[in-house]
Amino acid sequence: MVHRRGGAPSRRPARRGLPPQPTMTGPRLALAAALLCSCTSPVADANSWWSLAMNPIQRPEMYIIGAQPVCSQLPGLSPGQRKLCQLYQEHMVFIGEGARSAIKECQYQFRQRRWNCSTVDNTSVFGRVMKIGSRETAFTYAVSAAGVVNAISRACREGELSSCGCSRTARPKDLPRDWLWGGCGDNVEYGYRFAKEFVDAKEREKNYVRGSEEQARMLMNLQNNEAGRRAVYKLADVACKCHGVSGSCSLKTCWLQLADFRKVGDLLKEKYDSAAAMRISRKGKLELVNNRFNMPTQEDLVYVDPSPDYCLRNETTGSLGTQGRLCNKTSEGMDGCELMCCGRGYDQFKSVQVERCHCKFHWCCYVKCKKCTEIVDQYVCK
Repeated sequence: MVHRRGGAPSRRPARRGLPPQPTMTGPRLALAAALLCSCTSPVADANSWWSLAMNPIQRPEMYIIGAQPVCSQLPGLSPGQRKLCQLYQEHMVFIGEGARSAIKECQYQFRQRRWNCSTVDNTSVFGRVMKIGSRETAFTYAVSAAGVVNAISRACREGELSSCGCSRTARPKDLPRDWLWGGCGDNVEYGYRFAKEFVDAKEREKNYVRGSEEQARMLMNLQNNEAGRRAVYKLADVACKCHGVSGSCSLKTCWLQLADFRKVGDLLKEKYDSAAAMRISRKGKLELVNNRFNMPTQEDLVYVDPSPDYCLRNETTGSLGTQGRLCNKTSEGMDGCELMCCGRGYDQFKSVQVERCHCKFHWCCYVKCKKCTEIVDQYVCK
């Protein structure tokens, strides 16, 4: 039996501080110098590392470590990210997995909103809508960074990466003395550090005029990337397994375990709802548009542009509109036909739904169900 320790904050692991930044020696020092040298040629925002989610990546054993052609052929990477790819090629598969889980979570969280995190068929993944520094963009950057932390941390635990292994987190001080601290925990510390290097590389290699709109967007992206990483780190908790005769649980072994990614998405959605509107100061720092609110912490999301209404298809903003979207006739929320369809009205049609029903358990050991059909009314925006 495996269970998570819950309850008051005092029952969380004692390690709550973020991991120290990695010491860059050897190849990492060379990488840092290379990143600094690439500052004069910003990459167009049309391409993104998110595209790793849309294209299959070869497994590490399929190519030779250090072979540059593999990294040069991956779409959407900035110069700094390509250099990291050359140093950590075996990580790229899991970065792609992290991006896929982030897109899936984004689409779940916004499934009942006008903007539903739709993807487009090019290397920008989300289209031109990401050029706007909106709340939606803030969430997308945060959940994407979180996806990389999640995927890399788990890959370490599963022995998929040569540069990391099980978590080395110290035993929590509040863990009962007769409980064992062991097992192989998710390496959240390594996942956090690597995600910071890789995801932030694209932003840090850019060199914009102080106080410019471009600098504001760069700082916004860095803030939201950090908020996403911290969400994964904050929600990681202690999991324990019972040992003993007939499950008596006289002894427990515990380790650090990532939270389900849905919880990370839920937390970031809350941060989206309370995101802070910011602007760039002459000194080149983000400041609140409305000083009546508290300054955001590193765990909060920020945005610099108002969101479009996403009602109509707009090639300039990248909005796909809500025409043809399903809506809920009886709901007064964002998924309701009145708000989802932006007052344009909706069409009604009937559809046939097939569901499993009248299920029975048969000894031993399977469940047999019948198929039931039902005609239901559905509504789509005009």
